[in-house]
Amino acid sequence: MSYLLEIKNLVKKYKEVVAVDDISFSIRQGICFGLIGPNGAGKTTTIEMVEDIIPPTSGEILYKGKPRSSLFKQEVGIQFQQTNLLSSLTLRETLNTFRSLYNDPADIEEIIDICNLRDIQKRMNDRISGGQKQRLMLALAMINKPELLFLDEPSTGLDPQARRNLWSIVQKIKERGNTIILTTHYMEEAQRLCDEIAIMDNGRIIALGTPDQLIKEHCEGVTVILPRNSIKIPLSSLPFRFREINGRIEIRTNDINSCLNKLLSENADLTEMVVRSPNLENVFLNLTGKQLRE
Repeated sequence: MSYLLEIKNLVKKYKEVVAVDDISFSIRQGICFGLIGPNGAGKTTTIEMVEDIIPPTSGEILYKGKPRSSLFKQEVGIQFQQTNLLSSLTLRETLNTFRSLYNDPADIEEIIDICNLRDIQKRMNDRISGGQKQRLMLALAMINKPELLFLDEPSTGLDPQARRNLWSIVQKIKERGNTIILTTHYMEEAQRLCDEIAIMDNGRIIALGTPDQLIKEHCEGVTVILPRNSIKIPLSSLPFRFREINGRIEIRTNDINSCLNKLLSENADLTEMVVRSPNLENVFLNLTGKQLRE
């Protein structure tokens, strides 16, 4: 299998501190690859080394099977978390300014449509919302027709609607065949957008795989949640693992049918029952014991 990007035994040290500790992974063409981890895990340092912003202490980074050359910076796009824009320019003027920096830029009309900027293209840069600015940042990252696109926490600070609007744009970019490397603090975002995910902690990759693979490997069964007063029998007689939290019972089971049959046979009231399947958030907590924004 050929890879667009290969990371081999990457290390970054700052004096006595090892920020990235001998990590390796590969990224196939046309996928969205997620890199997630708690603050201080080493993911930002990893991304900056891959982007060729900072040099690694040791290790190898291959692009299209070869060490990166000047071609690499021509073929990648980077959406930074924060970028200062000239308030005296409109969005369209900003796109045209950045477009002039490249020999073979993208069609500006296509980029405007992909990033849903048509209705606001004549607004000044200091007259747009946070979600609109993020869409502009994404458009700027695509202005050179990149094969590889870096998205560094693109939806941080956005309201839920703006975040989902951004997700739909990223989905469209994936459908075009672009390869994306995404860092995010939102587990739902990673699970929704990423084809493969690496979870980092303490400078190392502690899990790697598709969202479904990670959930299957690191989580068990489902959780059945009921109000405590809906179960009439003593809790000690329940043949399941459970815990009681704030007046609710959380039952963990690998056999949902047996669990429900047992509850029904004991005349439990299932009116307010919630069945929750494990997700990427559960994987992260199981592996690190931390909330993502710790």
